[in-house]
Amino acid sequence: MELSDIRREYTKGGLRSKDLKADPIDQFNLWLQQAIDAKLPDPTAMTVATVNSNGQPSQRIVLLKHVDKDGFVFYTNLGSRKSEDIKGNSKVSLHFPWHSIERQVAITGTAEKLTAMENMKYFSSRPKESQLAAWASKQSSRISTRGVLEGKFLELKNKFAKGEIPVPSFWGGYRIRPETIEFWQGGEHRLHDRFLFTRQDGHWDVERLAP
Repeated sequence: MELSDIRREYTKGGLRSKDLKADPIDQFNLWLQQAIDAKLPDPTAMTVATVNSNGQPSQRIVLLKHVDKDGFVFYTNLGSRKSEDIKGNSKVSLHFPWHSIERQVAITGTAEKLTAMENMKYFSSRPKESQLAAWASKQSSRISTRGVLEGKFLELKNKFAKGEIPVPSFWGGYRIRPETIEFWQGGEHRLHDRFLFTRQDGHWDVERLAP
């Protein structure tokens, strides 16, 4: 079969302006809860796109850990490629691909680091194995074999066997303050529904986009 022959119809229903909430964060939370209720795998998984100093974009999937009126939060190694990109260019885009319910949400905004208190609060809530993994991995750096990583993990597991694990200085979170939020709902005959919210002077404007 040719790749160009692979297609399907989108029949889950449309999205009308009268059904939209006035605040896109409220709309996002509604859709996220519906994705969770639909038992989608990894409903909080989102693509984070950044651009480096040479203008080269890169993408990776991370997990959304908090959302409120101030923005979308995720955590990472502060020496990672994404963090280095953000250091030079804080403009970021996020994308939630909820394929099975024929929805997407695309967000553009600006990244800012979380406070030490916010980092500590979340880090202490993580499973101990995840805390150890944050220490063990120098994210995006080259390693010779997986055994090196596993060996470091076991070394740290023994080191912190009887005590609390401190927050690594090289680990923390980012909040993406949204400037635009687009909601996409699949439609029959490729007549998809798209609504773009844009932040203007402290409030949100919304407009329908052609598919």
